[in-house]
Amino acid sequence: MASPTSALGRVRTFEALDEKTTAKLKRALDESNDTTVFVNGTALQLPREAHEALIEVLSRFALGESVSIGTPELLLNTSQAAQMAGISNSYLRKLADAGTIPVEYRGTHRRIRPSAIQAWLDSRSGTEK
Repeated sequence: MASPTSALGRVRTFEALDEKTTAKLKRALDESNDTTVFVNGTALQLPREAHEALIEVLSRFALGESVSIGTPELLLNTSQAAQMAGISNSYLRKLADAGTIPVEYRGTHRRIRPSAIQAWLDSRSGTEK
């Protein structure tokens, strides 16, 4: 089975910092090997992945750039969505064409969010009780 397609889900953009803050941040980053944050008075040293992501964001701010952060969300093709729903491909296409299950198009190809399939499944189990 083909792997799901990744789409950029929620995206938020943050404007560039002022020059003075950018210069201070750049100096601090040049000396940084780890990142410790304070949350509600509790110190937490970030794991490597979180440290690298934060340093990447801060480095871009230090260059005077705006930053966008997004969450990848998987999109399924009709075969994958039908398999997830436990229905045939042709029945899924009929549901999509009728607007019962929302679809997105990538060119001429239908792509379906797993959450849309789950919502459809949940609505069916609610009517069958």
